[in-house]
Amino acid sequence: MKVCVIGCGRWGSLITWYLSEKKGLDVTLYGREISEAMQRFISERKNDLLTLPESIKLSTSIECVGDADVIIISIGSQGLSALMGELDTLELKNKIFVLCMKGIEISTGRRLSEVVTDATDPSNKVAVWLGPGHVQEFYAGIPNCMVIDCADDEVKHMLVDEFSSDLIRFYYGEDLLGNEIGAAAKNVIGIAAGMLDGLGLSTLKGALMSRGTREVARLISKMGGNELSAYGLCHLGDYEATVFSKFSHNRAYGEALVKGEKFDKLAEGHYTAKAIVSLAVKYGVDMPICRCVYSIIHEGKDADIALGELFGRSIKAEFYK
Repeated sequence: MKVCVIGCGRWGSLITWYLSEKKGLDVTLYGREISEAMQRFISERKNDLLTLPESIKLSTSIECVGDADVIIISIGSQGLSALMGELDTLELKNKIFVLCMKGIEISTGRRLSEVVTDATDPSNKVAVWLGPGHVQEFYAGIPNCMVIDCADDEVKHMLVDEFSSDLIRFYYGEDLLGNEIGAAAKNVIGIAAGMLDGLGLSTLKGALMSRGTREVARLISKMGGNELSAYGLCHLGDYEATVFSKFSHNRAYGEALVKGEKFDKLAEGHYTAKAIVSLAVKYGVDMPICRCVYSIIHEGKDADIALGELFGRSIKAEFYK
């Protein structure tokens, strides 16, 4: 199996290292020529988190994907549509796209698998690779569990069987929609967790985890997915890595925001908050936590006031629909 990874950021580089070092696969890492991260890999074969073995091929030509059986994409979610436009010129067929990224396209509300499916030949298959774990921990040999999902069962089983190791235990996903929505919304909850840390209210994270999972489950259900997906690896199972970890960009962003501090790393939940709120309105779902995060980020509401409004809502049964 030949694999090409598109995206030389922290997660793309970790996947490249993992599939080569732990699985012995033929892997090429693609990054744009103007990318400082890619130029550093070319000159030093490392970034601040890991070193790539010499067996990994590096390329700044998008045409390198043509030789791959599996194309793994790990970039910012809002840039996926533009990337697919680029790839469309290559007329790729009979490829497997694996999305190792979490988000929802803001302009259309499409799940990322839908963005790829809408822009590629029907002979190509689209899968998602989701779940907890940070580069620093995987590279240090700390294991975790993740999930791969795909509408094509044969492709899903093949990927799980090929990619599993003693470092990552994969599960077969059973709900592509639910897994994608759950994974994307998890980053919004991560921002909320950071806000609680910044406000000195970390003790509320237990309630945040419980109530956050519940509102995401409602959205998944209303969209036609299985609400149990919210309680799986794509969402609740990823909370430790997002709600508590010092490595979580979304948590760190939320904390910095309420403290009035600068934060210059990618926090996907910033964009996802807008998309999730739009979906909640479209499907008539009550999502007070996501709506609260959105109001702070995009409407400039004071975090203390927003939290007070959450606590001031009418009393409800714990598991209301």
